[in-house]
Amino acid sequence: MVSSSTLVVFVVASLALVAIPGPNHLYIIARGMAQGRAAGIASALGVEVGTMVHIAAASAGLSYLIARSEVLFTVVKLAGAAYLIHLGVRTLRRRGGEQDAPGAGEERPLRRIFLEGLVVNVLNPKVILFFLAFLPQFVRPEAGAPALQVVVLGTTLLLLGLVSDIVYAVGAGALGARLRARARAGALRTLSGVVYLGLGVATALTGARSA
Repeated sequence: MVSSSTLVVFVVASLALVAIPGPNHLYIIARGMAQGRAAGIASALGVEVGTMVHIAAASAGLSYLIARSEVLFTVVKLAGAAYLIHLGVRTLRRRGGEQDAPGAGEERPLRRIFLEGLVVNVLNPKVILFFLAFLPQFVRPEAGAPALQVVVLGTTLLLLGLVSDIVYAVGAGALGARLRARARAGALRTLSGVVYLGLGVATALTGARSA
């Protein structure tokens, strides 16, 4: 089991990491600004459920296999990039007409937004590499049950990340609401689309050896 001293060091290191805006934060911010606080929180919850998938994969050794296999890694990478680019193109195509009316973006089902956040995180190759590079540093073989240690550490990181994600989602939602009140919904949607496209390109350029 993870010792208390190791857990304290892990929490401190994790807090420093989750406080820095990353790809998931940018996705959540874009969603919250374009569609409101509820959409931002729904996407944050989806992202962290995706993190649960990564924790399970890391504890079972699947993340290692994916990272070591150029074919599997490329499949995951391209699938994630294609999905983000699809979201970006779809968002940009919905700029005009009634879609730009204040509050129009909030009509999208939160369940769908949640699922999109889940898929975005699960297909993010950078998260796979992160779990392989970060968590093992705090696993102590002498403590026994390495897989269980990964689950404990991963769950701790998930909870810290969830708090950080929700803070970003609420802040982005509040800022987006102000801008939508000034009839700038179209500009927000364009910004969101560009963010998704940028994340998609960054994902496509991710290499297994770059981590």
